[in-house]
Amino acid sequence: MKKLSLLIFACCLSLSIGAHGWPANYGGVMLQGFSWDSFIDTQWTNLEAQSDELAEYFDLIWVPQSGNCNSSYNVMGYTPVYWYDHNSSFGTEAQLRSFIKTCKEKGVGVIADVVINHRGSLGVNGSWVDFPAETYQGKTWQLGLADICIDDDGGATAKKYAVSGAKDTGEDWSGMRDLDHTSANVQANVINYLNFLKEDLGYVGFRYDMTKGYAAKYTGLYNATVKPTYSVGEYWDGSVNLLMTWIAGTKVDDEIQSATFDFATRYVLRDACAAANWSKLATKGLAAYDNYKRYAVTFVENHDTQYRSAQEPGDPINNFISVANAYILSTPGVPCIFLPHWKSNKALIKQLILARKMAGIHSQSTMQQLSSSSSLHVVEVTGSTSKLLFRAGSSSYALPEGYVEVVSDNQLGVALSKDCEQPWLTLPSGTYETAQEVTLLALSRSSDAQLVYTLDGSEPTASSSKVSSGSKLTIDGATTLKVGLLKQGVVSAVTTRHYQIVPFQPHQVTVYVKAPGWTNVYFYAWANDGKNTQLNGAWPGKAVTDTKMIDNEKWYFKSFEVTADSRSFNIIFNKGSNADQTVDIGPVSEDAYYVVSADKTNGKFTVEDVTAATSILSPTTISSSVDRPFTVHALNGQLLRTLPANVPPSALLNGLPHGIYIVNGKKMVR
Repeated sequence: MKKLSLLIFACCLSLSIGAHGWPANYGGVMLQGFSWDSFIDTQWTNLEAQSDELAEYFDLIWVPQSGNCNSSYNVMGYTPVYWYDHNSSFGTEAQLRSFIKTCKEKGVGVIADVVINHRGSLGVNGSWVDFPAETYQGKTWQLGLADICIDDDGGATAKKYAVSGAKDTGEDWSGMRDLDHTSANVQANVINYLNFLKEDLGYVGFRYDMTKGYAAKYTGLYNATVKPTYSVGEYWDGSVNLLMTWIAGTKVDDEIQSATFDFATRYVLRDACAAANWSKLATKGLAAYDNYKRYAVTFVENHDTQYRSAQEPGDPINNFISVANAYILSTPGVPCIFLPHWKSNKALIKQLILARKMAGIHSQSTMQQLSSSSSLHVVEVTGSTSKLLFRAGSSSYALPEGYVEVVSDNQLGVALSKDCEQPWLTLPSGTYETAQEVTLLALSRSSDAQLVYTLDGSEPTASSSKVSSGSKLTIDGATTLKVGLLKQGVVSAVTTRHYQIVPFQPHQVTVYVKAPGWTNVYFYAWANDGKNTQLNGAWPGKAVTDTKMIDNEKWYFKSFEVTADSRSFNIIFNKGSNADQTVDIGPVSEDAYYVVSADKTNGKFTVEDVTAATSILSPTTISSSVDRPFTVHALNGQLLRTLPANVPPSALLNGLPHGIYIVNGKKMVR
């Protein structure tokens, strides 16, 4: 077995030419498309539905381990069982493939979470070690007792089963069986699995989980063979030296094979934000070292550090989250944005990403510290097209000559140098509830530069409406704003923004849950209004008795009012006791259908959101039978259009994407 392992390693050396772990001077931004228990947010169908917006800002989306964990859709993917069956907590394999394909078509790569430090068994009759035999492309792949580390679970596995693998090459973890990566069979299985992820499912790269659990050289071996475009390891340690050592340990034929998450920078941000002591930002993380910044994936929060519950408080950054995100989006390394941060502060993060890309900041950009004290930290970063200045702290800081501040928030500022030679718009694309003001700025060295614009989507010319830098426009309806820089009669660098103004409408939301076989079904719900207003009584809520037959199955349901003060709510289904409850579900802002799992994770039942599959059963099709006048709302209550009685029904459909809508108060499908 050792000879075969050496043979595989030797073959990988010859295949490693061109594999470099992460592209040089990478200017993209990554989104972590999940958080802990994000079973709703991270449904493949949900992410795919947002792909147009995501593709405008993100180049990569990292998703959770997508294989079947043999646990009735109730896990985040970190207890892998099947490697070739990708029906998971987040949707079917067909939905996953559709999501990856859609992202690829829009220029976005999807990063697979690869969990190969350990593996779960089928658990038949309580077995720890009955790994599934899986057939792929006519060949059966399986791991056995010889593929488990002899010292797995502190030696407990060897006392129970005749395991015969080598000693673990990394840290032990007792949760599942630690794989022996010195085994030729493990190596062959992993390589084939990775090829399946890349060539068959269409992932462009890998995020390796728990890389402290096995030697770095095996990540190098796997990448040198499979050649993913992107690879990042989770080496969870704040020591810059240890991060560097791990990266160097992935070398094959003297070429680094993987990036790693920059925990060192993350802990610098945590400490600085906790005390609002911005001098701490002068401490160097991995992304501050010239020879390693290319391989530093910077981040503010992830599913492990975030707050999960009182029992799992994590180690979250609670203060100045916007400053932390602005820092990683302004400096070298590859920034990875946490999904909850994106959702809660989308407009700011959009502008920060646009500023980064306008200046051409990339993973290997140079950074110079201009000032650092407890109340102020300023760095200047040189991109491929211009420079960017990041400020944490005092807003009284005087910008150097030639800079214009384009983003500001509590304790932060981002400025771009005027040699960008582009227009800057202070309002990102998006849907807003009220009229918005947008300021147009000319980032140009030319003192006579003007801005020309159109509001109908047409290309601006020298004869279009002209304004000077700093002028404001009011957006009060659906608008495609195009702005160009006008110098010496020539228009250049046209920038486009799409706006929708959709007033919020209070509406009723009905939550359905398929009869889970409980004697009583309670709904406990609370509003996201800053006061956690209880919507169905104090815990455990009230028993729900209203039922409805859908496709010959019984569903319990209750309706809730969504108002301007409470745009959404969260809900827990339970049996009337603390012991028997689901995980927290939400936020909910539209009709939703859920199925409760038969199993528990961390003592709570999990649920599957089946809204996309179930709600289609009840709507009728929009047709000429619709009463006039028309009012059309999105499922979240936003008014999309109103048409008078004399307009034909066909006008209702013009430009309306396929989907489910509320037409004159009734759910209908387009």
